Amino acid sequence: MGNTCIFSLPCLPNLDSPPETIDMKNPRSLQERELQLITLYSQCELGMTPQRFYAKWGVSYEQMAEICARSISTTRGWFRRGRYYRRPTANDLRHLALMDFLLESGEEVFEFLEHWSCSTPSRSI
Repeated sequence: MGNTCIFSLPCLPNLDSPPETIDMKNPRSLQERELQLITLYSQCELGMTPQRFYAKWGVSYEQMAEICARSISTTRGWFRRGRYYRRPTANDLRHLALMDFLLESGEEVFEFLEHWSCSTPSRSI
């Protein structure tokens, strides 16, 4: 199991439909910085609890459900106590950490995601 990190890293774009500007026959070579980033990412367990994300961003349960591709009842379960409590999965925690990074990163990330056509939903909740 890897180290627990207290920071978030950006998600990779969906390469199923890359922009026409990328030459798939001539990929960029990875430099030392990119190799270090891969190593760091692979050793980290990225995650942000729903409670911490909720307190930081003031989002609704519906918005958290959308971020994590979960039902609203599942996200509500993350905030319950006792036998009705539902533990978020590692994937849920990763989604929240990545969204936290995206929200912190502002306009630069927004333009990047717009360029990659991330505005089209790929799945429904």
